[in-house]
Amino acid sequence: MSGIKKDNTEEKILNAAQTVFIKKGMDGSRMQEIADEAGINKALLHYYFRTKQKLFEAIFKKVFKHTFPNIGEFMLSDLPIEEKLATFIEKYISLLLKNPFFPAFIIKEISRDPDFLATVIKSQGVNPNKLFEMFENEMEAGRIIRMDARDLMINILALSIFPFVAKPLINIMFFGNDKKTYNAFLKKRKESVKEFILNSILIR
Repeated sequence: MSGIKKDNTEEKILNAAQTVFIKKGMDGSRMQEIADEAGINKALLHYYFRTKQKLFEAIFKKVFKHTFPNIGEFMLSDLPIEEKLATFIEKYISLLLKNPFFPAFIIKEISRDPDFLATVIKSQGVNPNKLFEMFENEMEAGRIIRMDARDLMINILALSIFPFVAKPLINIMFFGNDKKTYNAFLKKRKESVKEFILNSILIR
């Protein structure tokens, strides 16, 4: 019974922290506000998470693991490159659709503490050098065009994340502020980005 209560309390804290972080960002958020949002006292909050950074790290890891289980192993597996990239793009955009607070929050954290954010991402099995090496091997094998592997990764991330980061502006400029239509457009991005990237790099 106590285990269930413990898990429920931790879940309430993570949900509360996520809500407060979205509203105020990391710097503007206070542990007391998070405790109030979770309906617990501050001492109990500190029992579970000593700092805001620990809270953010827990939220990020939870979302990341749910969307990208074993991402490092998957990207370095022997699966065809088109399958690996297609799956990554689909899961990455799905993560953004399910967690619309993430893009703006991540952008803020990039400015605030990029070293911390990089450490958290790498702790989830993401090794950029291994990915670049994998792309280089695909180029050597003649399966994808020769290019800077960093360009490829940045293109994938930019095409995926920008429509979410710039959502308010793009919705007004291109969709007449029709949120329903724009959300439907975002869902289609899983296919359109996948096709765009694969068509631009695969040697058929």
